[in-house]
Amino acid sequence: MELMQRITEPILGFEVDLFNFNEALIFVHQHLKANRGLHIVTINPEMISMGNKNQEFGRILNEADLSIPDGVGIKLALKIKGINQENIPGIEFAKKLIGLCSLEGYAIGLVGAKEEIIQKAAENLRKEFENLNITYIHNGYFDANQEEIIKEEIKNIEPKVVFVAMGAPKQEIFISKLKEQMPHTVFIGVGGSFDVWSGKTKRAPEFYRKMGLEWFYRAIKEPSRFRRIFPALPLFLVRVIMETVHENWVKIR
Repeated sequence: MELMQRITEPILGFEVDLFNFNEALIFVHQHLKANRGLHIVTINPEMISMGNKNQEFGRILNEADLSIPDGVGIKLALKIKGINQENIPGIEFAKKLIGLCSLEGYAIGLVGAKEEIIQKAAENLRKEFENLNITYIHNGYFDANQEEIIKEEIKNIEPKVVFVAMGAPKQEIFISKLKEQMPHTVFIGVGGSFDVWSGKTKRAPEFYRKMGLEWFYRAIKEPSRFRRIFPALPLFLVRVIMETVHENWVKIR
């Protein structure tokens, strides 16, 4: 089977895939059917900023097998570069992937969040997807010694897709180490998705999501997020503008 080829665009040194939602899902499905593993990153401006400061994290982002554009910041950055790109919310993509696993019979693993959160999330997912086979569950609170035990457990059980909800960059570093030993498994970092799937946290109303303002709604609910977003997001876009101007200048010289 011939696999779909990635089409990417660099943003401040990091490649972002230009698939739409369905194409990205097909890309993952093809790899699952071909028994080939993936590390899926749901990239956003905050991760790019961290990647530019943290060499290890930056390397992991650049080695990802699929980097889907998650959030209005990436969409705006690509717009500045002349590309109209569909935003792919990571939480929605992950849920579609779970649905696919349920239909195809692929076993999944869940790692992250607090014990009561991950257990409730698993319970709710089993109710939503009747045939879902969750073969591994572990919370995200463990030390370095426990981490090695968890990795061994996951390797022995071999779920086909592993969803890791520990926040960036921790979840990506965890995935990177495990992926080397599990080349046939698909891994995806899902941030705070377990909180939503458990019912603890509510997603933004549909209006905010359609307008690409889910980040704004979350910041209203959690004012501490404003310190992370501002001035980080405006500075990120300014850097993208400067990068784009430089690229265009080089082309016309």
